[in-house]
Amino acid sequence: MIVSVRNLKKRYRRVEALRGVSFDVDEGEIFGLIGPDGAGKTTLFRILATLILADEGTAKVDWLDVVHDYKKIRQRIGYMPGRFSLYQDLSVEENLEFFATTFGTTIKENYHLIKDIYKHIEPFKTRKAGQLSGGMKQKLALSCALIHAPRVLLLDEPTTGVDPVSRKEFWEMLHNLQHDYGITIIASTPYMDEAMKCDRIALVQDGQFLKIDTPQEIISDYHHTLWTVSSDHMHQLLDDLRQWPQALSVFSFGVTYHVTVANGAQEAQLLHFLEEKGHHNIEIGHISASIEDAFMALSKTESS
Repeated sequence: MIVSVRNLKKRYRRVEALRGVSFDVDEGEIFGLIGPDGAGKTTLFRILATLILADEGTAKVDWLDVVHDYKKIRQRIGYMPGRFSLYQDLSVEENLEFFATTFGTTIKENYHLIKDIYKHIEPFKTRKAGQLSGGMKQKLALSCALIHAPRVLLLDEPTTGVDPVSRKEFWEMLHNLQHDYGITIIASTPYMDEAMKCDRIALVQDGQFLKIDTPQEIISDYHHTLWTVSSDHMHQLLDDLRQWPQALSVFSFGVTYHVTVANGAQEAQLLHFLEEKGHHNIEIGHISASIEDAFMALSKTESS
């Protein structure tokens, strides 16, 4: 296990950011932390990156202790924080040269690691970093995190605020780094669809891990019947669905509601119930669960 965490706890005054988190990451694995803002993902990254200390527990990165071996760890990890943290007034090339020099290397020495990423922004290498688009900033930040050939990449919500095309390109780059160079990657995201791009994921809420497994296994463990429901009065529909005795849970998903129903529930029963509530143009369909459905079910179980 190239990363090993045991019972990590961290409190900020009255807020428990981490509540006894434990997990392992295999060498060469893409491990995802999936959860909303405020779940504790950034705190965990900052501990692994040796930027803050945990109140309790232990953590090892590349088999080194984050407290006693922090100087060695900083040479072996690449850290991309959630907020763009490069030098806005330096050019693309100057930022890259700065980070290479800081780690005692050169762009030329490790260019093979970043060439597939850097080629997208190299035509703009003289442009100041602060003038780049969101997708280009993302690629520059990843290049700077890679330029010293780290063994572990820590990426804190790297695709937040980036357009869908750039998000797709970014994950393709991560898979190439994993496949070609065996780099271990821990990435967090609030986007549930990105969970499917990881080898294993941890579903995170309120400083706790709800479940750790492959995305496919987490979905397979969802054993409830799930319907998608819509009508011409969507705002009223939410309240009415939650009043239906057969509904176990109701959550908003895009332009419809996902309704988990009790075994034996019939569509005709719900249709009649909603018509009596004054709904028209009612559509009910059976669907398969997604990672987000599994997350919502686990969240409800944890809070009940």
